Amino acid sequence: MSTPRWEHFEHRADIIMREFAEETGLTGASPPRRYLWTDAFAVCNYLELYRQSDNRDYLELALKLVDQVHHVLGKSRDGKSWLSGLDNKEAERHPTAGGLRIGKKLAERRPDEAFDEQLEWDRDGQHFHYLTKWMHALNRVSRVTDKGIYNQWAIELAQVAHGAFTYQPAGSQVKRMVWK
Repeated sequence: MSTPRWEHFEHRADIIMREFAEETGLTGASPPRRYLWTDAFAVCNYLELYRQSDNRDYLELALKLVDQVHHVLGKSRDGKSWLSGLDNKEAERHPTAGGLRIGKKLAERRPDEAFDEQLEWDRDGQHFHYLTKWMHALNRVSRVTDKGIYNQWAIELAQVAHGAFTYQPAGSQVKRMVWK
């Protein structure tokens, strides 16, 4: 049973989240503009709106966003290959196996390119804290849909992130972590 307060909240949240969907290319004719941090929050927002209202439109938006994130940020910037290097059929089954780009406007710095601290903030790439936020969103989808595949993708993402972001310095028994 809805309360007047919830109905007011749902109405406002519905407006905001539908505008988000339209403006970022989740719905409508615009090409998708994905940003992993914001998209993780959006998935959770759609799931909570679904849970509170039982309106399946919200669940469908959450699922569509997960799919779009994987197909945009799980691939190279030109969209031609999966970050995992897997063939298309296998990558569809394991879309997070190569990690996910964060979706910044500038390309990731090339190995031969000089480091610029200011530009680095605007560069694409993979950031551990963004990936953990996406793992959380996938876990929420798994819990709401009762489909384990979303948790499997979260686990695969955790495994690749841990391998890519942790290292053990020579002569040390303590592991370290990099942020990008």
